[in-house]
Amino acid sequence: MKPRACVIVYPGSNCDRDVYYALEKTGFDVRYVGLEDSVNGYDLVVLPGGFSYGDYLRPGAVAARERVSFEVAKVAEKGKLILGICNGFQILIEMGLLEGALLQNSSGKFICKWVDLIVEDVDNPFTNAFRKGEKIRIPIAHGFGRYVKVSDVRVVLRYVDDVNGSDERIAGIVNEGKNIFGLMPHPERAVEDLLGGSDGLKFFESILRYLKG
Repeated sequence: MKPRACVIVYPGSNCDRDVYYALEKTGFDVRYVGLEDSVNGYDLVVLPGGFSYGDYLRPGAVAARERVSFEVAKVAEKGKLILGICNGFQILIEMGLLEGALLQNSSGKFICKWVDLIVEDVDNPFTNAFRKGEKIRIPIAHGFGRYVKVSDVRVVLRYVDDVNGSDERIAGIVNEGKNIFGLMPHPERAVEDLLGGSDGLKFFESILRYLKG
């Protein structure tokens, strides 16, 4: 039986189809989930990138207060895997499921380009298919991606170069229980060479391998 994954679609999500494709390509049984739907019964819950509610107030602030987000928090407490990409990462921060803050890029501009990253941690469900210290290339697309620490965090990804002013060039973190992962780069946009690169596929393969034991 294929592991089950759901992709939450918030008003303004624009990477939901990309993530759906990446998950399906990897071997998941995938479903879309709306604001009033349940996230129970899924092995993986994905909060995709985009501009939920137009990034009004703060990116992710409104979406974090939707009913489905509270449902995400409940299954997260039970140890279910939660993946937040870009705006999804912002939502997880706003929900308090991951520590820190995501502020406007130090340049004050929206950045959309391919960047080099270092995989710092492979002892988790999301990056176990990589080698520690492996250099990968994945695109970013954000205006508020500058990660600011408020305490020590478990860093999974770092930018090779300072692209947005993030503390210690942090690009992705995992929680203490290692079941919640947030990152600003878009692995779903790098799952085949036709898109410009396939390094992102290993994130989804890592999750699949973990769930299959």
